[in-house]
Amino acid sequence: MVDLSAFRVTARWPAAHPDLLQLYSLPTPNGVKVSIMLEETGLPYEPHRVQFDSNDQLSPEFRSLNPNGKIPAILDPNGPGGKPLPLFESGAILIYLADKTGMFIPSDPAGRYETIQWLMFQISFVGPMFGQVGFFNKFAGKSYEDKRPRDHYVAESKRLLGVLDERLSTRAWLTGDTYTIADIATFPWVRNLIGFYEAGDLVGIEGYSHVTRALAMFLERPAVGRGLQIPA
Repeated sequence: MVDLSAFRVTARWPAAHPDLLQLYSLPTPNGVKVSIMLEETGLPYEPHRVQFDSNDQLSPEFRSLNPNGKIPAILDPNGPGGKPLPLFESGAILIYLADKTGMFIPSDPAGRYETIQWLMFQISFVGPMFGQVGFFNKFAGKSYEDKRPRDHYVAESKRLLGVLDERLSTRAWLTGDTYTIADIATFPWVRNLIGFYEAGDLVGIEGYSHVTRALAMFLERPAVGRGLQIPA
């Protein structure tokens, strides 16, 4: 049995099955990227819920795994060279899991980098901009009398949806006919924008038919349905 006691995070979230990959997360758009990927690949793992309402993510134990204090993070007891590997940042984790399993990323270099570029597009633009719409439309920013900040992020989100819609107008998924980590990263954010953030009308989501078509395909996948609820 693998000994993970050297990793401080296991003092707060003990591993019942230390031989399995350990997931520390919450069902947010960034968090479910990894749980969906794990469900899609079939890799055995043990999920641990990091509660935001008690600031678990800021605890010394969690920050020993991710100094930035953000979910998700993993601890793979069977990392490279057979040694445990702690890893944070959802994009890095997706690439790692894709490489570990040989799934959801093309093996040819051109296809691989095309997938990574769309993954970076989500991380750099889609997530931050959609998140700001959520702040100004649903959370504390909703009470701001000055609507210019909200409208700025709404306009940018519409632009990004247009980029995605054009891309998806000629292919099933972001990189072609094959579902990849780029899709696993992107569509939880689209779902959140029009669902939890209640911004569908605000961004005019009905005008992006290719995005909504691909989102529906994404949500029909059984692994996606499971991953969206993990950690329970």
